[in-house]
Amino acid sequence: MLTLEHINLVVSDIEKTLTFYQAAFPHWTVRGGGASKWYGKPRNWIHFGDDYQYLAFNDDGVGNNRDLTGHQVGLAHFAFVTADIQSVIDRLAQAGFAIDKAGAEDEYRSNVYFIDPNGYEVEFVQYHNDIPALRNRYE
Repeated sequence: MLTLEHINLVVSDIEKTLTFYQAAFPHWTVRGGGASKWYGKPRNWIHFGDDYQYLAFNDDGVGNNRDLTGHQVGLAHFAFVTADIQSVIDRLAQAGFAIDKAGAEDEYRSNVYFIDPNGYEVEFVQYHNDIPALRNRYE
């Protein structure tokens, strides 16, 4: 079996980035960090997560993320499953982040999309059923 251990994101400001992800994941902490160089450019980095999964943030990002309404090659979005989507929405709203778009209405799942401070689209999903054929319908 394989599981996703981490996602490494290039960001412009680690503190602004942490504001978003700490609201979404209040049970995660900064596991570690430091400073290094990436192809000659200095950068700071941290690992934010739990004992098993984390997000790596590197602050050497410049420019803007790809146009999420466009067709450029690149990351479209990534998603996290939650047992309580309304709590995630409430915590992000309290931290100053609004829903970018709602997901499709479906009796077996709820989902919403947010844009983090770096322009990454992040989806949160709550499943209302444990039967894979119902959770994973493609209609």
